[in-house]
Amino acid sequence: MVKLSELQVKEIIIIDSGRKLGHIHDLEIDTDRGKIVAIIVIPRDKKTSLFGKTEEIIIHWEQIIRIGSDVILVKDVDKPKLYSETVPRGQK
Repeated sequence: MVKLSELQVKEIIIIDSGRKLGHIHDLEIDTDRGKIVAIIVIPRDKKTSLFGKTEEIIIHWEQIIRIGSDVILVKDVDKPKLYSETVPRGQK
């Protein structure tokens, strides 16, 4: 079993470009199934949106290629999105 604190120290890297995103800030968990749905990353440059909310990158579990000893390799990561942009309507 892996603890959140162990995951948070791993650098998240986009496998296609080698770009470093940062570290895990939070997890999205499906409480009914007890599984991680996504990891939430605050980008390294920590840009804020118009109202001062820090933008987050939501990386769904299916986008994770490998969790290594030092890094987490991910694919198909777009620009930072506010969490509310990733949740389908009616499921907030």
